Amino acid sequence: MRSRISLRLPSTILLVLLLLGYVATPARALKMIVNAQPAGSVTPRCIRNFVSKDSLVVVNVKTNGKKGDGQVLNMSIMDSVGNEYGRPKDVVGESRTAFTAHANAAFDVCFENIQQGSHSYGLNREIDLDIDIGADARDWNAVGQTEKLKPMELELRRIEESVDEIVTQMDYLRQREQRLRDTNESTNDRVKFFALGTLFSLLGLGLWQVAYLRQYFRHVQTVLQ
Repeated sequence: MRSRISLRLPSTILLVLLLLGYVATPARALKMIVNAQPAGSVTPRCIRNFVSKDSLVVVNVKTNGKKGDGQVLNMSIMDSVGNEYGRPKDVVGESRTAFTAHANAAFDVCFENIQQGSHSYGLNREIDLDIDIGADARDWNAVGQTEKLKPMELELRRIEESVDEIVTQMDYLRQREQRLRDTNESTNDRVKFFALGTLFSLLGLGLWQVAYLRQYFRHVQTVLQ
């Protein structure tokens, strides 16, 4: 008689897998409208995101309009530590920029819509911005075809890489918290020694004033006698 083996996962594991699948799902595109402004007074519109070092980032931009319509949309990508990843000029239609982050830092995707001509007023560009980071930025269809993975294996591979990214980010946050804690402890020690030094200085100054005033009054008493 054959025995049946029940392949049932605990509810906690299923819940974790569902949460990981939700976290690993890429965010929807962000829509914005950037008005055309004169060249001398252009205020960029920026979107900021955080990325870990050596992570793949893909910035997909889709805009309306056409070249020569009285406005020029320029884009720039730069992180908070000064690394520049691209400056596409006169972006029209669909644009894709991919780069690998050089540091654990926040990066900005900025748009400048420059007005062309003196009578081009009230113009704007509609932008659909989609930023994929890490596992979401990979072409999983190509990975599945190259490694000949089944759909379930491909999904598990994607979740595995997403989990690795979460673990890496948690390690970075832990190291950052440790550095901040060390800084706080060092600052606390310096403040403590400064307070003790100030206390001893005030105590010494008070004793010196008492001794000086005592000597002064003795001198005055001697002169009056």
